[in-house]
Amino acid sequence: MIDGVVRGREVRRPLSLKADAVVVGSGAGGAVVARELACAGRDVVVLEEGGYYAAEHYATMTPTNTFRRMAREASLASAVGLGETPLIPVLSGKCVGGSSVLTGGVCFRIPDEVLHGWVHDLGLHALAAEALEEHFRAIERAVHVETVPDAMQSRSAELFVEGAARLGIPMKRLRRNTRGCRGEGRCNFGCPHGAKLSVDVSMLPDASAHGARIVSDALVERVVLDGSRAAGVRGRLLDETGEPAIPFEVTADVVVVACGSLHTPVLLRRSGLRARHLGRDLTLHPSTRVYAIFDERVDGWDGAFQSAYSDHFFESDGITLISAFGVPNLLAAGFPGVGARHRRYVELIPHMAAFGAMVHDDGGGRVRRWVSREPLVTYRMAARDRGRLFKAMRVLAEMAFAAGAREVLLPIFGAPPLRSVGELEARLADPPSARRVECVAFHPLGSAKMSARARDGVVRPSGETWEARGLYVADGSVLPTSIGVNSQLAIMAVARKIAHGIAPPAVPRAVRAFSWPRSPS
Repeated sequence: MIDGVVRGREVRRPLSLKADAVVVGSGAGGAVVARELACAGRDVVVLEEGGYYAAEHYATMTPTNTFRRMAREASLASAVGLGETPLIPVLSGKCVGGSSVLTGGVCFRIPDEVLHGWVHDLGLHALAAEALEEHFRAIERAVHVETVPDAMQSRSAELFVEGAARLGIPMKRLRRNTRGCRGEGRCNFGCPHGAKLSVDVSMLPDASAHGARIVSDALVERVVLDGSRAAGVRGRLLDETGEPAIPFEVTADVVVVACGSLHTPVLLRRSGLRARHLGRDLTLHPSTRVYAIFDERVDGWDGAFQSAYSDHFFESDGITLISAFGVPNLLAAGFPGVGARHRRYVELIPHMAAFGAMVHDDGGGRVRRWVSREPLVTYRMAARDRGRLFKAMRVLAEMAFAAGAREVLLPIFGAPPLRSVGELEARLADPPSARRVECVAFHPLGSAKMSARARDGVVRPSGETWEARGLYVADGSVLPTSIGVNSQLAIMAVARKIAHGIAPPAVPRAVRAFSWPRSPS
């Protein structure tokens, strides 16, 4: 639990605060920056649009209720596909802790070949492997990154590994930010036991212990600029219905925007920034999966949500294979058919395994201000990435049959089930429109990207915007390309580096006392 979080929905009068730094957003990037600045002795205020739910609270929620309360648009936010591109749901958090609360906990470092491209092709020497090493190590210690043990691997993941082995595809064990995982497979809905060290149970309590003040239900509507310098933020606290109500302002010489790749560009644009790349170059890591039905009982929910992966096709095709088995009620939503046909697949869930993959994509997305608080997100998938998507689908299905599956469901709307490799080859010999493919995304990146020159991006290598001094961005939007793997650890490491540029580590001062203005009784 985080001590002293002020729930904005309970405040009844305008709020005016002063701080050394204000951090907008409390997810992987914002929480790390808040912790580092607070530990360096800075007076920090963290503002989060979503509500605050302690771990013991979200542990009692059903998966669908978790999404309704703690995810953007109740998990229905999507990127609209342009041209030969599917509609892609994009899951992101809207709560204290952000998307970190709703991830599977998977932790990858940025692949060396991606960092090499950033340094040698984009001139971003600040993101060289040696420059990030200390930050990766520090974050891995702070959130206890560990390898998933053998005993925690589900039977679904074992079949994923067995099928790959029979095709000569090497597999590796995943690392996750966990301690004491019980293998209940519901990581994406907040760990019910606090075993996943998401930032709401790791970084933010530490920031709070060092004096950071955290306000939930706080919608920041504008960064205040004094000429070309940041001077603070303004917005409104949300009421019990989620509507903007009570105004607030925070005055600070440093403003760190960490709203995520879908909302950071909207806030910056509303605040007057005009960088050409702002809201452009969005990448998504389009992900897909196949369901495989076996004669044996699988009980895929019994074990870690994710435990194995392969980067065998990463360098040649930009494909990462990854095991994942969701909660049964959400799996069922993706089954084909209606009535008796759909019910048949629901009844077969105990005999089902799920194999997944994601694509290291080009920056084909764009984020624009829209008529509501949510942005309009569009995405045009490159022809190369469409080919990668179908190759990933083919490989996953081949793995399933190699593992002994008697039936495979492809993520193609309207496609009948497959019962042999021959049927698979016939089905994908002439692939259908990519618009019929069921896709999802969890790692939006790059809409306010870092660049070595002002004309090529939105922020400097330090994370400070090219257009305004004292205004920083520290979330996934600064990553200049997709990275092809789960992005949580990468965002946290880059955010830590940005924070140390703002305020170098120092011996923390004694925590000062503070009090929040109370509403009249």
